[in-house]
Amino acid sequence: MDPIRVVVHFRDNRLIKGYTKNFNPTTPSFHLTPEGSQGQDSQAVKIEVSDLKAVFFVKTFDGNRDYEERKVFTPQDRAQGRKVEVTFADGEVLQGSTVGYDPQRTGFFLIPADPLSNNVRIFVVSAAVKHFRFL
Repeated sequence: MDPIRVVVHFRDNRLIKGYTKNFNPTTPSFHLTPEGSQGQDSQAVKIEVSDLKAVFFVKTFDGNRDYEERKVFTPQDRAQGRKVEVTFADGEVLQGSTVGYDPQRTGFFLIPADPLSNNVRIFVVSAAVKHFRFL
């Protein structure tokens, strides 16, 4: 499996940018090779999903600093699945769509409302969610 570019956001607000080859939404942990040490699996660190707010699957680590990402849907937006709004325990609010929300699971995938977002998809950890609603 090719490495996947992710930004791991911990509940304590730490961020780690890197690559993973073994993220699975049904397992309690995965390994992350920090940015800059790609190809050196010996540098991989074990990440416990229970410590996380979310895992952002990104196009690039830098994104586009000049682009103002939309955090909400517009009337013309189409969604893959059901449109939802997630409020994290830290107050951040995201809108997106999901096809597999179940609060009893460890988490769920969210497709951002903005199709031009640097985030391709986001794995939201259920324990980090303060409020969830369907739109």
